[in-house]
Amino acid sequence: MDGIYESGENYLETILVLSNRTGSVRSIDIAREMNLSKPSVSRAMGVLKGKELIDVDGDGFITLTKPGKRIATRIYERHVVLTDILIKLGVDAKTAAEDACRIEHDISDKTFSQIKKHMKEHKE
Repeated sequence: MDGIYESGENYLETILVLSNRTGSVRSIDIAREMNLSKPSVSRAMGVLKGKELIDVDGDGFITLTKPGKRIATRIYERHVVLTDILIKLGVDAKTAAEDACRIEHDISDKTFSQIKKHMKEHKE
Protein backbone atom coordinates (compact mmCIF):
# COMPACT_ATOMS: atom_id res chain seq x y z
CA MET A 1 0.00 0.00 0.00
CA ASP A 2 1.64 3.19 -1.25
CA GLY A 3 5.10 1.80 -0.46
CA ILE A 4 4.95 2.42 3.30
CA TYR A 5 4.67 0.02 6.17
CA GLU A 6 1.91 -0.30 8.73
CA SER A 7 3.90 1.78 11.22
CA GLY A 8 4.18 4.60 8.68
CA GLU A 9 0.45 4.46 8.09
CA ASN A 10 -0.12 4.64 11.85
CA TYR A 11 2.08 7.73 12.11
CA LEU A 12 0.24 9.43 9.24
CA GLU A 13 -3.13 8.58 10.78
CA THR A 14 -1.98 9.95 14.15
CA ILE A 15 -0.77 13.19 12.54
CA LEU A 16 -4.18 13.56 10.87
CA VAL A 17 -6.08 12.93 14.12
CA LEU A 18 -3.87 15.28 16.15
CA SER A 19 -4.02 18.06 13.57
CA ASN A 20 -7.83 17.78 13.53
CA ARG A 21 -7.91 17.79 17.33
CA THR A 22 -5.41 20.55 18.11
CA GLY A 23 -4.56 22.29 14.84
CA SER A 24 -0.80 21.75 15.11
CA VAL A 25 1.43 18.71 15.54
CA ARG A 26 5.00 18.24 16.73
CA SER A 27 7.01 15.05 17.26
CA ILE A 28 6.44 15.20 21.02
CA ASP A 29 2.66 15.21 20.47
CA ILE A 30 2.94 12.10 18.30
CA ALA A 31 5.19 10.41 20.88
CA ARG A 32 2.66 11.07 23.65
CA GLU A 33 -0.34 10.00 21.56
CA MET A 34 1.28 6.77 20.40
CA ASN A 35 3.14 6.11 23.67
CA LEU A 36 6.51 5.99 21.90
CA SER A 37 9.92 7.51 22.56
CA LYS A 38 10.80 10.84 20.99
CA PRO A 39 13.85 9.33 19.18
CA SER A 40 11.63 6.65 17.60
CA VAL A 41 9.18 9.29 16.40
CA SER A 42 12.01 11.51 15.12
CA ARG A 43 13.41 8.63 13.04
CA ALA A 44 9.97 7.88 11.63
CA MET A 45 9.40 11.54 10.78
CA GLY A 46 12.69 11.52 8.88
CA VAL A 47 11.53 8.54 6.84
CA LEU A 48 8.10 10.08 6.14
CA LYS A 49 9.72 13.39 5.19
CA GLY A 50 12.09 11.53 2.85
CA LYS A 51 9.08 9.91 1.18
CA GLU A 52 7.50 13.38 0.87
CA LEU A 53 4.50 12.37 2.97
CA ILE A 54 5.03 15.11 5.58
CA ASP A 55 6.58 18.56 5.81
CA VAL A 56 8.35 19.83 8.91
CA ASP A 57 8.78 23.59 9.29
CA GLY A 58 11.62 25.41 11.03
CA ASP A 59 9.75 25.34 14.34
CA GLY A 60 9.21 21.56 14.19
CA PHE A 61 5.54 21.66 13.23
CA ILE A 62 4.51 18.69 11.11
CA THR A 63 1.94 18.80 8.32
CA LEU A 64 0.80 16.16 5.89
CA THR A 65 1.57 16.62 2.20
CA LYS A 66 -1.21 15.81 -0.27
CA PRO A 67 -0.03 12.20 -0.71
CA GLY A 68 0.42 11.87 3.07
CA LYS A 69 -3.06 13.21 3.73
CA ARG A 70 -4.53 10.85 1.15
CA ILE A 71 -2.99 7.83 2.90
CA ALA A 72 -3.90 9.09 6.38
CA THR A 73 -7.50 9.78 5.38
CA ARG A 74 -7.87 6.33 3.82
CA ILE A 75 -6.49 4.58 6.91
CA TYR A 76 -8.56 6.71 9.30
CA GLU A 77 -11.76 6.01 7.33
CA ARG A 78 -11.03 2.30 7.51
CA HIS A 79 -10.43 2.57 11.26
CA VAL A 80 -13.72 4.37 11.88
CA VAL A 81 -15.82 2.10 9.66
CA LEU A 82 -14.28 -1.15 10.91
CA THR A 83 -14.56 -0.07 14.55
CA ASP A 84 -18.24 0.76 13.99
CA ILE A 85 -18.91 -2.61 12.37
CA LEU A 86 -17.22 -4.54 15.16
CA ILE A 87 -19.15 -2.62 17.82
CA LYS A 88 -22.41 -3.35 15.97
CA LEU A 89 -21.43 -7.03 16.01
CA GLY A 90 -21.22 -6.88 19.82
CA VAL A 91 -17.50 -6.33 20.35
CA ASP A 92 -16.68 -3.90 23.18
CA ALA A 93 -15.44 -0.48 22.03
CA LYS A 94 -11.84 -0.88 23.23
CA THR A 95 -11.36 -4.27 21.59
CA ALA A 96 -13.14 -3.10 18.43
CA ALA A 97 -10.79 -0.12 18.08
CA GLU A 98 -7.71 -2.28 18.69
CA ASP A 99 -8.82 -4.93 16.20
CA ALA A 100 -9.82 -2.32 13.62
CA CYS A 101 -6.32 -0.86 13.91
CA ARG A 102 -4.84 -4.21 12.95
CA ILE A 103 -7.32 -4.96 10.16
CA GLU A 104 -7.24 -1.49 8.54
CA HIS A 105 -3.72 -2.01 7.19
CA ASP A 106 -4.25 -5.42 5.60
CA ILE A 107 -7.75 -5.33 4.15
CA SER A 108 -7.89 -4.90 0.36
CA ASP A 109 -9.48 -1.85 -1.23
CA LYS A 110 -11.97 -4.17 -2.94
CA THR A 111 -13.10 -5.81 0.31
CA PHE A 112 -13.29 -2.50 2.17
CA SER A 113 -15.37 -1.01 -0.64
CA GLN A 114 -17.83 -3.90 -0.35
CA ILE A 115 -18.00 -3.49 3.43
CA LYS A 116 -18.82 0.21 3.03
CA LYS A 117 -21.43 -0.64 0.38
CA HIS A 118 -23.03 -3.23 2.69
CA MET A 119 -23.05 -0.79 5.62
CA LYS A 120 -24.71 1.88 3.47
CA GLU A 121 -27.38 -0.54 2.23
CA HIS A 122 -28.14 -1.82 5.74
CA LYS A 123 -27.89 1.38 7.73
CA GLU A 124 -30.05 1.31 10.82
